[in-house]
Amino acid sequence: MDLQNLFSITVEGMGYELVDLEMSPRSRLLRVFIDQPGKQGGVDVDDCAMVSNQLTRVLSVENIDYDRLEVSSPGLDRVLTKEGDFTRFAGNKVKLRLKVPLNERRNFQGLLLGLRGDKVAVSCQGEEYIFEINNITKANLVPDFDKQKKVIS
Repeated sequence: MDLQNLFSITVEGMGYELVDLEMSPRSRLLRVFIDQPGKQGGVDVDDCAMVSNQLTRVLSVENIDYDRLEVSSPGLDRVLTKEGDFTRFAGNKVKLRLKVPLNERRNFQGLLLGLRGDKVAVSCQGEEYIFEINNITKANLVPDFDKQKKVIS
């Protein structure tokens, strides 16, 4: 059974977004990150508990053996994994790591401009870079605490 697909169907059926799924084969830990795009302030502890309870039932019904399940929000440094993430979070600071270097660099940090066709555009130090999505090893939002303070005030 494909856990990514199973979890995606379950979580999305509950009205949430499956942001990421991490599986540790050695410790048999399943770590699930969820979000609810329309909800002000993102997911809370009650959301995580509700999804955790449902996933525990699904894992039991599917007879999937594991030791521990953790469900949490993606956090301020949210991972960007899907094409839609690069559109949704355009205008935010982002940190990227590439598989194959571009101009002898693998790490880039700058302002996410969004998608240009099927490629990711980022402005770094006044210069625009275009990255193939399949060349991105890891992409995360960079927390902007000044922006967070304005939202809270």
